[in-house]
Amino acid sequence: MIDYNPKEWFTFIFRFHKNDTLRKLLPVMAGIVVYCTVIAYYELNYIKLAETIAELKNISILHSILGFVISLLLVFRTNTAYDRWWEGRKLWGALINNSRNLMMLLNSMVKDKEERSYFRNMIINYAYALKNHLRNTVVESEFVMQLNSTETLQYKRDEHIPNQLAQQLITRVMQLVEKKELSTEQVWLVNQNLQAFTDICGGCERIKKTPIPFSYSVFFKKFIFFYIMTMPLGYVFSLGYYAAPIIVFIFYVLASMELIAEEIEDPFGQDANDLPTDNICAAIKQSMHELEQV
Repeated sequence: MIDYNPKEWFTFIFRFHKNDTLRKLLPVMAGIVVYCTVIAYYELNYIKLAETIAELKNISILHSILGFVISLLLVFRTNTAYDRWWEGRKLWGALINNSRNLMMLLNSMVKDKEERSYFRNMIINYAYALKNHLRNTVVESEFVMQLNSTETLQYKRDEHIPNQLAQQLITRVMQLVEKKELSTEQVWLVNQNLQAFTDICGGCERIKKTPIPFSYSVFFKKFIFFYIMTMPLGYVFSLGYYAAPIIVFIFYVLASMELIAEEIEDPFGQDANDLPTDNICAAIKQSMHELEQV
């Protein structure tokens, strides 16, 4: 995710980062300029009949009506994508809070320092495991492999790693109950936070594995394409060759909104506008070490 100051207007206007939509759309925009120029040359030089010119000018009226429709569709598209992005951010915010709450509970309940170190490192591992699970990767270097003085992290790479770690946490809590180091009331408090880990994971998987329906995505793209491709037919007679840059700008605005929506509807990747899950995991790791020292 890009860190920025929202008050720096002029910096935004004249800065182009590598993920800017202008870079992605530039080849298509160049093609549209050529297309509009060819249409303008043909209409201005070869169409002479007044009736035909009048009919082509009426197309601009249709575009004015469709412009309102397409704006409503893009608002729906953008809001839907942003809702997914914001829900993902709330889930990762809940992960931070649950991690801290769980560690504070365990610090106050568990007397054995080795056990506290185990839980601290497993909570850190869970955050990194969830981040990589949502990216379909496994970065072993991010894990704390030595859980305490005697135990090392065990997991199967080809299975659901967050579930494996959550299961190990629950098993460890039950072992403390059997040793009578935790009471039933204490386990109930700890279990609430452990269950929240799985709920957060499930919520993130729901966002990732349920994209916007295919028909919606295809329809938006087709609508934008035919809307832009038919614009020169009506606007050339009133704008002349100036229609080309104006239509290209309209295409840039519409297509950019669609590209941004595509990027943020899956917010767990490594695109410029995705959630800062790397930073969140680092914050959880820092919090766990700070709480252990309290």
